[in-house]
Amino acid sequence: MYKTGISKLTGMKFPEWSTMVQPFSVLRKSNTKNDFHLSPFQVMVQKEIADHIRNWRFIILFAIILLACMGTLFSTLSDSLKTLGANNSESAFFFLNLFTKSDGTLPSFFVFVGFLGPLFGIGLGFDAISSEQNGGTLSRVMAQPVPRDYILNAKFLAGIIVISVMLFSLSFLVMGAGLIALGIPPTAEEFLRIIVYTLLSIVYISFWLNLSILFSVRFKQSATSALTGIAVWLFFTIFYPLIVNLILKGFEPSQYASPNAIYVYKKLKFYLVQIMPNELFDEITSAILVPSVRSLGPLTMEQIQGAIPGSLPLGQSILLVWPQVTGLLALTLLCFLFSYLIFMKREIRSRG
Repeated sequence: MYKTGISKLTGMKFPEWSTMVQPFSVLRKSNTKNDFHLSPFQVMVQKEIADHIRNWRFIILFAIILLACMGTLFSTLSDSLKTLGANNSESAFFFLNLFTKSDGTLPSFFVFVGFLGPLFGIGLGFDAISSEQNGGTLSRVMAQPVPRDYILNAKFLAGIIVISVMLFSLSFLVMGAGLIALGIPPTAEEFLRIIVYTLLSIVYISFWLNLSILFSVRFKQSATSALTGIAVWLFFTIFYPLIVNLILKGFEPSQYASPNAIYVYKKLKFYLVQIMPNELFDEITSAILVPSVRSLGPLTMEQIQGAIPGSLPLGQSILLVWPQVTGLLALTLLCFLFSYLIFMKREIRSRG
């Protein structure tokens, strides 16, 4: 019996052998310690990361962000040794100033990240599901013994990994340039603040990635998804501040108004802009990268009286912007939740 089985195996051709291999297994399990087995979800994540890296859209967007950030970095470094010298009180936060300061020719580093980061997130996710369904590959993947949520989770995780690698590379590149220019390493406080800022930037861009994936799940055409994502970004960047200014113009107090009326007006303005994701990110950045920031909203005279100017520790700065961080996380999770619910209930056919 054993000889018959061996003779059948040796008589098989290569196509017959290939049918015996599982679709998603990369490496077979064995008794050796060096062998390992990749799960289907890991294979899908690796495939999505490879697709992003080889895509010309990713290369172009990354090149634009890199050139913009390096341009403002070099313009800041050319003037940093003059404006941030040893006699300057801001020289204690030299590496943080590389992210926030500028000589006026170009915006600062965090401004470019806040402006171009949403475009990068939208560019990664606007055709995540729609292109797969229009190309007919989504129904083929679903024909395999793979849970449906693996597809959406793999695309989301791959996008976060790509965004994280890009932002950490840019942050360490800025710190390396500052190290070469100054000749001394950053302090522990500066290093931790830059790491926290990078992590929160990943959350901010992940919100736009999730929003674009939501539109990709909702709309069948990738062009419609891309235009909707860009329209939302333009609305919060340009049009919503104009609407807020028009609303506040009717409530603007006169120059002879009481301090309480002025405080209420500024408080109303502060609350109206809190629904803007870019405003939340700007407030987070200002508190994390500028330790001297002690408040984000308007303050009364009683709150200002007796306050001692100084720098906050990192823990206090995080507590200061914790509501903004929670808001960004909530928006990101809501977009992912809506995408998950729509995708799990959606009927998938070979021709969309």
